[in-house]
Amino acid sequence: MLSFLSWYLLVSLLGLLTFPLAWRLFPALADRGYSLSRALGLLVWGFVFWLMVSLGIIQNDGGGLGLSFAILLGVSGWILWKSIVNRKSSVVNWLQSNRRVVIATEVLFFLAFAAWAFVRASNPEITSAGGEKTMELAFINAIMRSPTFPPHDPWLSGYAISYYYFGYVMTAMLAEVTGTAGSVAHNLMLALVFALSAVGAYGILYNLLVARRTTNDEGRMAEHPSSVVRRRSIGLPLLGPFFLLIVSNIEGFLEALHAYGLFWPSNTKAFNFWIWLDIQNLNQSPSQTLGWSPRFYWWWRASRVVQDFDLAGAWHEIIDEFPFFSYLLGDLHPHVLAMPFGLLAVALALNIFLGGWDADNRLHLQWKGILCAALVLGGLAFLNTWDILAFTALVLGAFLLRRVRQRGWTWLRLEELLTFAIPLGLLSLLLYLPFYFGFSSQAGGILPNLVSPTRGAHLWVMFGSLLVPLFVYLIHLRRSEEGAPRWFTGFILSAGIILILWGFSWLMGWLAWLRLPEVAMGYLGSQGVATPLALFLGAGRERLASIGGLLTLFLLIGLTLAYLFRRADSAQVADGGSSSTVHRPSSFVLLLILLAGLLVLAPEFVFIRDNFGNRMNTVFKFYYQGWELWSLAAAFGVAVMFQDVRRAGAWAARFVPVMLVVLMALFYPVLSLATKTNNFQIPAFRQTLVSARESGDPAPLRTAARVWTLDGAVQFEREYPDDALAVRWLQSAPMGVVAEAVGERYASYQDYAHISTYSGLPTVMGWGGHEGQWRGSYEGFTQREQDIRRLYETNSWDEARAILEKYDIRYVYVGALERSAYRVNEIKFQQFLQPVYQGGGVVIYVVP
Repeated sequence: MLSFLSWYLLVSLLGLLTFPLAWRLFPALADRGYSLSRALGLLVWGFVFWLMVSLGIIQNDGGGLGLSFAILLGVSGWILWKSIVNRKSSVVNWLQSNRRVVIATEVLFFLAFAAWAFVRASNPEITSAGGEKTMELAFINAIMRSPTFPPHDPWLSGYAISYYYFGYVMTAMLAEVTGTAGSVAHNLMLALVFALSAVGAYGILYNLLVARRTTNDEGRMAEHPSSVVRRRSIGLPLLGPFFLLIVSNIEGFLEALHAYGLFWPSNTKAFNFWIWLDIQNLNQSPSQTLGWSPRFYWWWRASRVVQDFDLAGAWHEIIDEFPFFSYLLGDLHPHVLAMPFGLLAVALALNIFLGGWDADNRLHLQWKGILCAALVLGGLAFLNTWDILAFTALVLGAFLLRRVRQRGWTWLRLEELLTFAIPLGLLSLLLYLPFYFGFSSQAGGILPNLVSPTRGAHLWVMFGSLLVPLFVYLIHLRRSEEGAPRWFTGFILSAGIILILWGFSWLMGWLAWLRLPEVAMGYLGSQGVATPLALFLGAGRERLASIGGLLTLFLLIGLTLAYLFRRADSAQVADGGSSSTVHRPSSFVLLLILLAGLLVLAPEFVFIRDNFGNRMNTVFKFYYQGWELWSLAAAFGVAVMFQDVRRAGAWAARFVPVMLVVLMALFYPVLSLATKTNNFQIPAFRQTLVSARESGDPAPLRTAARVWTLDGAVQFEREYPDDALAVRWLQSAPMGVVAEAVGERYASYQDYAHISTYSGLPTVMGWGGHEGQWRGSYEGFTQREQDIRRLYETNSWDEARAILEKYDIRYVYVGALERSAYRVNEIKFQQFLQPVYQGGGVVIYVVP
């Protein structure tokens, strides 16, 4: 409880102190960036601290944290003082006149933070199986122990972390300032990111709705000068966090039907539904007692909806997470950590679109805006490199759209776009240059996806809860705004995009056939075909059989482009653009829909090459970004229709399908929360109270509240109590490399590397599979594994000493895992090394 309160107070103070900076940077937003001030403050503070430590100006300690915080405070304080001097427009005056949205934002942040902290307290464990939490905790603890940056890699001694680790730096900063253990900080950071995303989505939708209302009021006031400006709504923007964070895919609804036994048994015609749907495990008869609530690990399947098969019939795993699943799973992975800052980039793009940084110079933007954009986009690359493409495209698209709305389309607009994009890209790179010096990746270019399209059924199970509101809104848009859509232009462009991607994928395949014939022949063999023609024909049959997904995206992108190119805009911008067209927020929302559609479309034809060898990771990351953008657009669409529609018939036509699909999408969060948290541990708490009452012993009452804890180390302490005590000693021991047991070759998700993970000290070899992914190669890992085995098993002290010197090992850890993994010869350690810790079967030797 105290750790939660300390984090809440620290982040709230950070947001309050950063707001003058946000107020200055986001002049076109109705909330002046208030909803995003916490995220902005954390980004700026983290950047200043990381950069100064990386350059050797300060140390990674309390003094460095204080100095970097003081720099942020000084900048924000100077802006606040200047605004107070200018009494006509001050931060204080704004806060007084906008207290309703300020209070709403604060209440939402606290409730979201507290709610997800309670969820994590109900299942706080950091386990090795089925997630990345062990890796993430290792990074957090390693950063907290590293005196300088880049921080040491906890699983590969002698190397720095080769990963996008900015989010873990932020986590470690908050943990250091509040005195929170890394295992607690992991769960608190997840709750914090959830809350920051909630208020970020709320603020974006609030700003969009206010911009729309302002535009409508301007038009209404021009026609009816006596009209009264309507009050701003603070309730409808709640649809933003609702669609982003709570609304889920429809797989949970299907799980409930399956668990209840609907459309079974297999001798009925309805059984064909599950076979046709073909989602893993759902295409088999229920194996549990029938009931509406599925049990055990059913909730995992919602992230594996899309099924890929090659022409030979082999199945390939595809990941298709969505935000609620990510927060439920509890992994503090980069795609989750980056979410509030992705929303910050959306707000930044909206500010550009609304003219917040307009300037009469060659760039058509103020330099403070370009610097802010570079800081945010460069930070996103450091947080989650996959995000840089999507959100940079959004910022550039918003700039281009505004210029077109202002001045109309000419080829000069592309020149202006490049004039903005080049300095933005260079500045984004320069600000975070120290990160790139030590960064390597498994990504290795682009490969064609020739034979694995997404079926329409799977696409609709995955995105149906967003696609239905989006299509309904696009139909509503035809009647709600002026200007005839260019249907022909929109659908021709949509078809052209698809054909270009299809042609590009086959062009890459053809070039591979010419330049790498042996590789191409191997690929043909894996597909069960002998010639490129057979591959082409087989791939064509697969695409036709799965045409529903492509057809859905074709319609959505075509409709969106038709509205973006509506005829009225061309006429109205001829004289420089009227306010209503230049600031029309629906155009920005259409940009969100279009960009997300392209992100979801791209993996149909291409994917990023990595160690997985298929499109699994590309679908995962692109679909996730698509969900973020589509959810904001869907929330805006539903809010707009709620404001516009008054007639019962029109209301039913729009909201009945939306309500039905949202209801289906809510099955997943309701049922999965109960399963994952064991009904929020309430049964366990009640059992503790019953035991106390029946035994007459008050002792259980003192531990009843411990049913809920934010400490992710509880499972480790319960399953490995001796190791947990030894780790506690190592956490306060001097820095040094620790030798511990290494798992199977290139293995991950095993009960190894616990000591380095929980202590923050580097080990010679941790999870080899992950290290190979981060570095793009497994070179040298086998030697490290063999050396550690020889260190423990050899009878020769000289051989052991050579290994100790080779890896600069300071501590040799001998526990139950080492004794079970190796034939440990401990005599040499006892003779030549000093035991500095002994307890419960664990001995830690220090190398002099």
